[in-house]
Amino acid sequence: MEKNYDALKLENQLCFPLYACAKEIIRRYKPFLDSLDLTYTQYIAMIVLWEDRSLNVKELGKRLFLDSGTLTPLLKKLEAKGYITRSRSAADERNLNVEITEKGMLLRDEAVRIPEKMSACVDLTAEEAGFLYRILYQILGTTEDGAM
Repeated sequence: MEKNYDALKLENQLCFPLYACAKEIIRRYKPFLDSLDLTYTQYIAMIVLWEDRSLNVKELGKRLFLDSGTLTPLLKKLEAKGYITRSRSAADERNLNVEITEKGMLLRDEAVRIPEKMSACVDLTAEEAGFLYRILYQILGTTEDGAM
């Protein structure tokens, strides 16, 4: 009868090592991000904004896999720090645009070494890291369509 419950063993849960690894990676980012006064979620939002400079909140949420309930307070905090501005779209006031400020762009110079520092914290070869990256995005692509 116990065999019927094997699927419920922690060792058989794909979600658990993904969860534990994500938590551990974010914990390792913390000292680097503390020096920038950013949380991990603020950091990934800034990464998108360093690249795109300006986009609407809906697109930012899609890129980061975050909903507006998570993004709104995050963006308010980044705006209070002077890193971004938020404004309604002139074409459609339902759309909220986010634009990085000069101060926000300057922060990029301080953050540029974080990926290198983090790679030293994770014991994977470049090939292993690339493989893991592709697999994780494959999972995200599958779950984004609701098929899993």
